[in-house]
Amino acid sequence: MISSFMLPRAINATDLTIKLGHVVALNNISVSIPAGKWTTVVGPNGAGKSTLLQAFAGLLGEPKHISIFEHTLDRITPRDKARRIAWLGQNERVSGDMSVYDLVMLGRLPHLSWLESPGDHDHLMVRQALEAVHAQEWKSRSIGELSGGEQQRVFIARALAVNADILLMDEPLNNLDPPHQSDCLSLIRGLINQGKTVITVLHEIAFALYSDEIVVMKDGEIFFQGGCEDVTTHKQIEQVFQNRIEIHPFNNRLVVLPV
Repeated sequence: MISSFMLPRAINATDLTIKLGHVVALNNISVSIPAGKWTTVVGPNGAGKSTLLQAFAGLLGEPKHISIFEHTLDRITPRDKARRIAWLGQNERVSGDMSVYDLVMLGRLPHLSWLESPGDHDHLMVRQALEAVHAQEWKSRSIGELSGGEQQRVFIARALAVNADILLMDEPLNNLDPPHQSDCLSLIRGLINQGKTVITVLHEIAFALYSDEIVVMKDGEIFFQGGCEDVTTHKQIEQVFQNRIEIHPFNNRLVVLPV
């Protein structure tokens, strides 16, 4: 088996420090994310998980400290970055008057010239994205008419419509009921099978362990990074949560129990 550390790297952060007001959210972080894998960032509240994901997207921090496929963000045009990185933020909100179809079409904007109308391929990508999250029946409805979970599925579809090499998803399971959480996890695995790179932030450790690799954070720093099936990874996760949880194998799955 090839170690993940020998795989091509989709994203690298080097000596990355980010302050939010007077708080150091990320403290001189260096971390690499393997290409073609699903990596999940976990850690206690306030560990810096969402801040790290926003830095990967070029939304926070100095772009020279982040590279995608060996090119630092300061040397990549905003248009090219938007084509290569799709972003799903936590608790996203938009105007309630926008239709579901138009919202998902926003994911195609990086592929369109100024004032260019979407073409056949753009419409195909939007239809496929809506079908992937089982939202095609709502395409003419306004986003404000949908429940929180339905809106979340539409935001996921918007990220899918970009057809980017890298998808950054901050709490993609928010507001989803258990069947649609399962659908989302399967969808992410399907993206990996297509050669995409997916990086998620998840609070549910049991779901995080469905991914290929875990980045464990604490107090704005990288506490540990390793494979999800590695017992050492499980012990490090337990430790960062003050041994208030235990990870156990059960029926070819990993379950997380409170202590």
